[in-house]
Amino acid sequence: MAAVTTEPVRPAPAKAAIGPWGFGGFAITSFGGTLALAAYVAPAVVVDAGANAGIATVVAVVVFGAPLAIWLSYARTVNGSGGLYDFVKAAAGQRVAWAQAAIWTFSYVLYVVYTVVQIVYQLLPAVFPGERQYQTALTLLIPALIAVVVIAGTRTWLIAAGVIGAGQLVLALMLGGVTVSHLSPLVSGVSAHQPVDRFLKPMGQSSLYYVCGSLPLFLGGELARPARTIRRGLLAAFGITAVAVVLAVAPLAGSPDLLGAPVAGVAVADRFVGTGLGHVIGIGIAASVAGVILAEYVALTRLARAVAGWRPRPVSVVIGVLMMIGAAISLTDPNRFYDKLLRPSLVALWLSQLIVFLVYPQFARRQGRSLPAAATLAVIAVALAGYGLYTTIANPSS
Repeated sequence: MAAVTTEPVRPAPAKAAIGPWGFGGFAITSFGGTLALAAYVAPAVVVDAGANAGIATVVAVVVFGAPLAIWLSYARTVNGSGGLYDFVKAAAGQRVAWAQAAIWTFSYVLYVVYTVVQIVYQLLPAVFPGERQYQTALTLLIPALIAVVVIAGTRTWLIAAGVIGAGQLVLALMLGGVTVSHLSPLVSGVSAHQPVDRFLKPMGQSSLYYVCGSLPLFLGGELARPARTIRRGLLAAFGITAVAVVLAVAPLAGSPDLLGAPVAGVAVADRFVGTGLGHVIGIGIAASVAGVILAEYVALTRLARAVAGWRPRPVSVVIGVLMMIGAAISLTDPNRFYDKLLRPSLVALWLSQLIVFLVYPQFARRQGRSLPAAATLAVIAVALAGYGLYTTIANPSS
């Protein structure tokens, strides 16, 4: 006899349901890549904040609470395989949802194609200077391996995401321990004399990098108790990621040479522990970024099922082919390839999120929830996504 539950009765998924631990591992991998944010992305973003880099990192986490709260509010009652598409459909109807899904798909198809270039031609050369003889092989091998993992099925990519998530979490917390034990605490370098824009801009940009935390929402159709699992899993993953990022980045506020290093986490490990740990962290960052590609890939297959009824495996094959074609094309001029795809991908990303946030008050009103609270969350989230759109158009490399 089925157990009594407070959630709506749902038909059993075609595949075995994803459990809370599997969802949690996928969520940690999705949140920008915990180690990639802590050791690579966040330091590079907040470096302009100077002595206020630590505070900017903390405030960025707080500000991102608005988009996260909106996603979780939707997911209380809407939790299928369509993720954000299902949210917009419930709030504004089918046509708007189709538009949102098309824009989102365009963004993430480009993401999975060009992000390998970032790993091979930007990240790894900064960790292993002079080791460039493997770049062609890695450019082709990384997307092929990711494609094989996703095409192999749910169990395989869940295990891969869990291993990547656990491994990078250990390294991120280890890095945080190194920075806290060797560098100044968060508040020691705070300065009231820097221009406001040198705080607000890095804070806003840093907050934007958590946006891939929406990817686990596309697994809702495969969860036994989706509302509870999404709420607990997403909150836990964001909390863990935020702690790891703050611990690793905030103490760097008083060490601008480390904060501004090409790969700050590697520079910290090299200086205070040794090059061995630095190399391990560098490889871990690469795996962290690859894990985000994996999560994006999976989310695309689930959205295709929700919108068009297509089975995930054939869609996985098509995306894998696109990735390999893109990898082959990128070899002719990797940096130009990356630059050409970056701007349209990010523009589409922020437009797709803007739609989700703009229609949220309408969804909240239909659900009988507090309209002032919903409007407040929407204003903050729209401002954040709008800033991301503005930044992308003005300076996509930032």
